[in-house]
Amino acid sequence: MKKGAITLIVTGIVLLSCGLLIYSESNNLSNVDLVQFGVIALVVVFAVYFGMKRINSSRRGEPVEDEMSKKMVQKTAALSYYISLYIWVAMIFIKDRVEMDTEELLGTGIIGMAITFALCWVFFNFRGIRNE
Repeated sequence: MKKGAITLIVTGIVLLSCGLLIYSESNNLSNVDLVQFGVIALVVVFAVYFGMKRINSSRRGEPVEDEMSKKMVQKTAALSYYISLYIWVAMIFIKDRVEMDTEELLGTGIIGMAITFALCWVFFNFRGIRNE
């Protein structure tokens, strides 16, 4: 239950800080900023889902992490890591061609990594993990 509560607390802090940033910079937001905030909101939705899932399984007396979920997270992390390496290569290629701030480049890369992890998790969640 502790991990689920910590997940919800961290997502609350992320939402609060993003909300304050949007409020303070509301007249200077670019389209890239709006897309990044949208993706951050999507990642927060995933985090709330995982946090609530952990809390509910803890209340039912089930183990929070079993072998299958650990294996799925391990496979997801491995695949998303390989994909994120190519994302960073693409970001470096784009940086040479397009005028982009370093902060925006790093933020976009990190958000891309989070999206990659979420998509890989969805892929393994629906496809399942094959016996090896």
